[in-house]
Amino acid sequence: MRPATEDATDTPAADPSPSLWRNRAFNLLWTGQCLSDAGSAMAGLALPLLVLQLTGSPTQAGLVGTAALVVTTVCRLPAGVLVDRCDRRRLMIVCDAFRVVAYAVLACAVVTGVADLAVILAVVAGGSAATAVFSTAEYAAVRSLVRPDQIVSAVARNEARSYGTSLAGPPLGGLLFGLARALPFFGNALTFLLSLVAVVCIRRPLQQPRPQTAPSADAGGWEGLRFVLGNPFLRALLVIAAPLNMAFTGMIFAMTISLRRSGMSPVLVGLVTTVLGVGGFLGAFAAPSLQRRLRLPALITTICWSTAVLMAVSVLLSPSVVTAVPLAAAVFLGPTANAALFGYQAAITPDRLQGRVVSVILLAATSAAALAPALAGALLAQVPGRAAMLAFPLLVAASALAATFGRGLRSLPAQQ
Repeated sequence: MRPATEDATDTPAADPSPSLWRNRAFNLLWTGQCLSDAGSAMAGLALPLLVLQLTGSPTQAGLVGTAALVVTTVCRLPAGVLVDRCDRRRLMIVCDAFRVVAYAVLACAVVTGVADLAVILAVVAGGSAATAVFSTAEYAAVRSLVRPDQIVSAVARNEARSYGTSLAGPPLGGLLFGLARALPFFGNALTFLLSLVAVVCIRRPLQQPRPQTAPSADAGGWEGLRFVLGNPFLRALLVIAAPLNMAFTGMIFAMTISLRRSGMSPVLVGLVTTVLGVGGFLGAFAAPSLQRRLRLPALITTICWSTAVLMAVSVLLSPSVVTAVPLAAAVFLGPTANAALFGYQAAITPDRLQGRVVSVILLAATSAAALAPALAGALLAQVPGRAAMLAFPLLVAASALAATFGRGLRSLPAQQ
């Protein structure tokens, strides 16, 4: 029996409607993350601009993004352990409070003229670590916030949020930076504060009751990995998803560089990137419908082959602005794959392992994607643009072959 003080609309089972819009707890978390994701996108654009303005060095400006990526990757597995051992709601509040302070300090440093590369890197590293923990906790909490039949729709809405804020955040960050260098960072601190308030207003636990006895250190660190590797379907998805994510990241990077080499203006290159974001944003809304029409193994296989073909068409159209159209169609399918993957993972993973299993999946996917820009740059330096870009549809074709002929996807029960 739930406590009498708990809001009935916070409980998934209390709402017979299939819509998520009446789920108070999920909407609080989702709205808070819309704001904080937009703030992070603003700061993500403003940080390299700030470093470039302070140092005049593109290399040092690029170091900021690299530092954020490295810290996030390193923190993934420890974040999963924390999320499964600690109260998720309190952990998210601590992460938001830390990020509020960190970006407020950075904004004040910019205003007073004491901001330098060391201060910026410290804020970026600390903020990235907190984000790794918060995002893992958010993924793990979804199953506690919505009914099992709503999980895919909830993940799809989170995907829409991610694409939407990636479209709106950078232009707003550029506008604020143009008005005053500190404004994007004050704005980011404010969005984290609003996210904190939203999490505080969620009145029910974001995990099931925990056992009183603490697990061993070995179990804490490796149990999630053992769960993933012990499930044939999840194991197959890791093999398929890692090159797929790597191909998407590498293809977008290679396309951007190729278009600039051809003499296309930065404005048009930015428009191409916007088209890709719109494709993902629309795909997030279509994800639940697509997922309902196909069994999960068929859905994953269809997405892989479609993406390979669409990427190949994009290569043939390069370098031209229309190269974004087939690639945007491929990006359109991405949210469906993510919703299906994380929906299935959330449904089969015990609550006590949610954080660790999510961290393993995210680490596998993002680590491969992190190598993609370097791979794309090396290929473009050695071979002509189209030939270099062909590596990425071929990489997706390898995933498609694994999905078609591998046994892992076929291990899924017939009702899935």
